[in-house]
Amino acid sequence: MSTTRPLGPFHVSPIGLGCMNLSHAYGAPPSTEQGRALLHQALDEGCTLFDTAALYGFGANESLVGPVLKPFRQRITLCSKGGMAGVTGADGNITRVIDGRPEALRRNCEDSLRRLGTDVIDLYYLHRWDKRVPIEESVGAMARLLAEGKVRALGLSEVSAATLRRAHAEHPIAALQSEYSLWTRNPEIAVLQACRELGVALVAFSPVARGYLGSLTDVSTLDAKDIRRSMPRFAPATYAANLALLAPVQALAAELCCTVAQLALAWLLHQGEHIIPIPGTTQAQHLSDNLAASRITLSAAHVARLGEAINRHTVQGARYNTATQAEIDTEEFGQGA
Repeated sequence: MSTTRPLGPFHVSPIGLGCMNLSHAYGAPPSTEQGRALLHQALDEGCTLFDTAALYGFGANESLVGPVLKPFRQRITLCSKGGMAGVTGADGNITRVIDGRPEALRRNCEDSLRRLGTDVIDLYYLHRWDKRVPIEESVGAMARLLAEGKVRALGLSEVSAATLRRAHAEHPIAALQSEYSLWTRNPEIAVLQACRELGVALVAFSPVARGYLGSLTDVSTLDAKDIRRSMPRFAPATYAANLALLAPVQALAAELCCTVAQLALAWLLHQGEHIIPIPGTTQAQHLSDNLAASRITLSAAHVARLGEAINRHTVQGARYNTATQAEIDTEEFGQGA
């Protein structure tokens, strides 16, 4: 397995770091000092791909990540996202808003550049397709940001193969970011093939299934504000049924002397050279384990065993609730993966 993977004009570490966990989504985030330490550890251990977004912590994540990575900009690939961000209302409260209009994307990008403390974002994603705005219009606005030197390459997040093709016809797309793991197989419907045909990298977020393929055994311990509490797969009875699927995966991990999370990441890497997982974590040991997963070699039999144990037919529960599902544009298998 190669030591780097192509991502548009860049070559990056096979496994990147999703920085969201340091500021957003899973309850109380770690302290600023802990977040900085984790970022420095990722740099020290060879990670060269870092993923953030205007949404994460409503800008707090970019403000954390930017200063730490600034001295290393020449040797890393820095990614951020616009089109979904926090907007402050008249009452002072911040609301998450999906807005793909050209003026909103420009504002998001310029705000991100300021928070990150950089002149250019290497890979800039449309975080969600605003279905009120033609994808060509949003991508065209992003292409103008590229022409102005504010970004170096364009990406999309959580879109279908058809939307990817429309966008790519407007301007070349370097990467499509989608949830992909043993328990979320939706990219296998059409997106993976479209990415292969177009030369687009598939950047896999939540590659260890938001902790399911990591260390989460008891969903009752989740923080009250943890986004997983609204996800059907993490409902107590459903999650208990999904935990029962792990036994053969745990057995194979023991055989190969690795963790279940490492096995899950290795499985993803073996699905194609154009796939780049970006697990997130707040734990130093988990970070080391995740990055080391790129050194695990699986046989075809190992890959098959994993795929048979956890797949769209065996996993229970939808990945999103109805309201969140309506916001995205991906092919879905339905209740399973």
